[in-house]
Amino acid sequence: MTKPRKGQFGEMLSREEFHQRFQGSFGNPAFEQVNDSLSRVEEAAWDAYINEKKLARTEKAGAGFADPEYDLSVEWKDTRDKLLAAETRQKDVTARSRVLLICGSDRNDGTCPGEMSKTFRLTQIARQVLEQQNIEVDVLDLSRLISDYDWHIHPCKGCVSTAMPLCHWPCSCYPNHGLRQTNDWMGEIYEKWVAAHGIIILTPVYWYQSPSALKLMIDRLVCADGGNPDPTTTSGKNAEKAKALELAGWSYPKHLAGRAYGLVVHGDVAGIEGTRRALSDWLDWMGLIDAGVQSRLDRYIGYYESYALSHETLDRDPAVQEEVRNVARAVMEAVTELRANRLSMPDAGLQRPRPK
Repeated sequence: MTKPRKGQFGEMLSREEFHQRFQGSFGNPAFEQVNDSLSRVEEAAWDAYINEKKLARTEKAGAGFADPEYDLSVEWKDTRDKLLAAETRQKDVTARSRVLLICGSDRNDGTCPGEMSKTFRLTQIARQVLEQQNIEVDVLDLSRLISDYDWHIHPCKGCVSTAMPLCHWPCSCYPNHGLRQTNDWMGEIYEKWVAAHGIIILTPVYWYQSPSALKLMIDRLVCADGGNPDPTTTSGKNAEKAKALELAGWSYPKHLAGRAYGLVVHGDVAGIEGTRRALSDWLDWMGLIDAGVQSRLDRYIGYYESYALSHETLDRDPAVQEEVRNVARAVMEAVTELRANRLSMPDAGLQRPRPK
């Protein structure tokens, strides 16, 4: 049996350190009048932390799982059931075509920036094109992470690098109530991806890279590419069992393969081509299908011009607005051909000699 390597993690927090961390969320003077209640909540939180009580509620896995008697997270099972329902809708040939638009900017006018993002405006341009053609549109605005109360996409914990079967589909790392890693958005986001026939990601470039919220979502989608749909096979997070499963042969199921995609990447100085290529490579790897050359757009909006007038610059650029419309049109056509089995995919029947 291959043993997991140990020695990186340090120590649990002391009671005083825990107290300081806990109180850090309640610095507003308004909380002073409920100090007694907060103290009781803190004691319950300390108990959950020091005794590593990750799950709030569990129930027997039941039929359809390798170990029906395993105690599964109720929250995980609820997310999994929603994904199965979304997949059924997605495969219903009588249902309207559905495209997910992902607004990848971290900026909106509900908090510090005080202004909407250009990415949001481009998203609305694409939305209008699709809705005019009776496409069902779902908009995922990732900037909600900066403006919604206590809303999170928690970081990927890298389970896949220990063994692929340890990475569950959907992710079972969260919520972790013992560490107060809660209110995770990804369950809802997985459902949006599964339900879609096509995906369009629209994003600015931040320091030559994707914005923080978009990158968090990308990392948490690793479970969609090879992830284990049955946590009972690894008894939850048993690393030794997961290693044994992978070494015995793992199929690396691609849970989102076969959907069409488009990209809109914009910037003002540098980095658009590298970001667009990175996103294209990632989507290709997951088995999504690009909708042609015009579906993968990278453009500067106001090259080396002022930030303060960037919205006015976009107003004066009808060409980039039309290019965004073309991205939407290309994805719409690809979705139509995919659902009618008319889209040519010459390598669709080939077996990968090195799946991963």
